[in-house]
Formats: sequence, structure tokens, C-alpha cells
Amino acid sequence: MSALLPEEFAALEPFAGKWCLATEQERYGTRLASTTEEMQEFYDAVVPRAEEAMAYLEGLPFDALPDDATNLLHLLYSMIQVSFPVEVWRQPRVPDSGSSSFDCVIEPVP
Repeated sequence: MSALLPEEFAALEPFAGKWCLATEQERYGTRLASTTEEMQEFYDAVVPRAEEAMAYLEGLPFDALPDDATNLLHLLYSMIQVSFPVEVWRQPRVPDSGSSSFDCVIEPVP
């Protein structure tokens, strides 16, 4: 099996299959389908490496990111998606929101 992330971020590879997601809808759906413990484990692994990952990505041309770097970017997007549920709510869903949901109509690029 080939790596999804750049070699420098091999320690995050166990999270790549689940969290390297190209769309907001996929990231949100995965968040909702995850337990608080799963999100916490992912968050705890990625946050200490986030600045390093951003610096790595800033050194590459955004209009021509290699696949492994795009996956790293998507991993960071997923970390952002779980940050508030982990840091504040301690649950995947927005508290007191019932069955409401949202649809993203514009995706970040790349």
C-alpha cells in the first residue's frame, strides 16, 4: 500500500484513510459518524504537527500540489472540522441543533 501523505508526515498516515477527504460534505459526514474519542485521537495527533504541515505546504505551488501534499491539506481541513467539537462541545454534533444540517456550496481550493 502506498503512502497518502508526504514522507515527513508518515506518523499521521494511520489517519489518512479516514480523514484525507476532498469535500466539506465528506469531512462533515465523517465528523458526524465519528465518536468523540476518535475525533480526540485524530486531533491530538494532528494539532502538534499543524504548523509544520502548513509551513511544508506553503513551500509548494498551490496550483500544482502533488497528491500527497493535497492529502495533507485535506487532513488539515479535517482537523479544523473536528477542532470545535473536540475543544468545546465534546461531541460531534452542534449542541441543541436537533436534526438541522448545512450544505457547503463552495469548496476551498485546492
